[in-house]
Amino acid sequence: MKLLPTILAVGAAMPLAAQKPAKKPTTQPAPKKMNILFIAIDDLKPNIGACGNPLAHTPVMDKLAADGALFTHCYVQQAVSGPTRASLMTGLRPDRTRVWDLLTDFRQVNPNAVSMPEILIQNGYNTQAFGKIYHESSCSPGHDAKSWSVPYLKITRPTYAQAKGMPLAECVDVPDETYRDGTMVGYVNAAMDKLAADKSKPFFLAAGFQKPHMPFVAPKKYWDLFDRSQMPIEEFQDMSKNGPAIAYHDSQGIKKYSDVPKFDSYSPDPKDHMPENAQRYAVHGYFAATAYTDANIGKIIAHLDSLGLRDNTIIVLWGDHGWHLGDHGLWTKMTNFEQATHGLLIIDVPGKKEGIKPSGMCEFVDIFPTLFDLNGITIPSWIDGKSLVPTLTDPDAQVKPYSMSQYPRGAVMGYTIRTPRYRYTEWIKNFKTNQKYDSSLVVAREMYDYDKDPKETVNVVDEPAYSAAAKEMKAMFLECMNREYKANAAYDLRASWQKPIKMSGGDE
Repeated sequence: MKLLPTILAVGAAMPLAAQKPAKKPTTQPAPKKMNILFIAIDDLKPNIGACGNPLAHTPVMDKLAADGALFTHCYVQQAVSGPTRASLMTGLRPDRTRVWDLLTDFRQVNPNAVSMPEILIQNGYNTQAFGKIYHESSCSPGHDAKSWSVPYLKITRPTYAQAKGMPLAECVDVPDETYRDGTMVGYVNAAMDKLAADKSKPFFLAAGFQKPHMPFVAPKKYWDLFDRSQMPIEEFQDMSKNGPAIAYHDSQGIKKYSDVPKFDSYSPDPKDHMPENAQRYAVHGYFAATAYTDANIGKIIAHLDSLGLRDNTIIVLWGDHGWHLGDHGLWTKMTNFEQATHGLLIIDVPGKKEGIKPSGMCEFVDIFPTLFDLNGITIPSWIDGKSLVPTLTDPDAQVKPYSMSQYPRGAVMGYTIRTPRYRYTEWIKNFKTNQKYDSSLVVAREMYDYDKDPKETVNVVDEPAYSAAAKEMKAMFLECMNREYKANAAYDLRASWQKPIKMSGGDE
């Protein structure tokens, strides 16, 4: 294998993940309920080799994509951890979870919500988690204790190995276990041993990795995989032509670090922009931290293989949202642009086609019903997503015509829909989708043509040449708003907001 020497150069524990035995033709149907290895990665955009990035060093994730399905048009519900994770884990969009920030506990504001692992427990699963699955301040104590049949164990490690102050990145020659993610691997694998020993129940084992979330800390060997001078600098670092200012932010998230120079992305004086050397430093850190996470995932998948569980385990790998690395002059996430809303999703299912790239539009709310569909569990009637199982047989299958995301700016909520070619966004004041749409509340609109302008350099919503397309996208957007209004009303009728939804047999 060409892959093996590359992995060996980084760490001896990694190559096993790339040595997954070939899937044998099945002579009988797969077991009704399979194990689920659920891997969450903080702030990882589709920035891996399998997604076409030649500089990324992600052999484990690339191999997983080759073994399963890489969804090329998957989008998140809101490009920040708290809302997107609450949404993914409940199958509800943010206007129904009522989580739009990093501080709200979805159980408090929506006692009707029922999590995916909570229902899996009722359907005979053991469930256990380590690391960041929910955003810690957006869930109840015990990392949402209702979700886990085995109590959650919080693993702590210092953020930095040696650094003083608060630098954006750290490159130190230390073992992988120095940082929390590396330590977590041992806990996950030990838990896997115990869960696998219980032959009476399948398991849902979740592992949430912090990196490449800032600060970009990773052992030196992962930094050494890259040449900083070759780190890419975004070509387009301005606001889009005719784009509304409300679509942007000032990248405060990265500015808080002590070694990031002061900058103003949108100053008319280029000297005020982030210097190139600082940009390459940040991008290098992001790539190194991603490579570190890839290696850690490899150790978990290798352990799964060593236990002989691969033929009865679904592996789901997702990055909770995208990330800006200088495009539009933006750093971090928190927008409705492509680089923030485009999510990484890989699903490897025993017995399904290998190496496929479903091209249809999909969303993180679709993960919940997909896993239930694959395991013969009744899909709850109240959730918002659709099963992606048809795309695992036919990668050209279309389960929905567009995806939907949103992001708030104070009292204004930006709602955006994405089709294969266009993105259409409206920024609406004092509005959520539990209200009837009112065009008088719209303060700004955007539309981008990804066939001709993949970097979103021009907002074409009012361009005469795009009048027909804009009209079509507007009609689709109105259909979306009407659908969401009806879905909110239906959800409100299910139960009092003061009482949880009653469940029976995994449905209600």
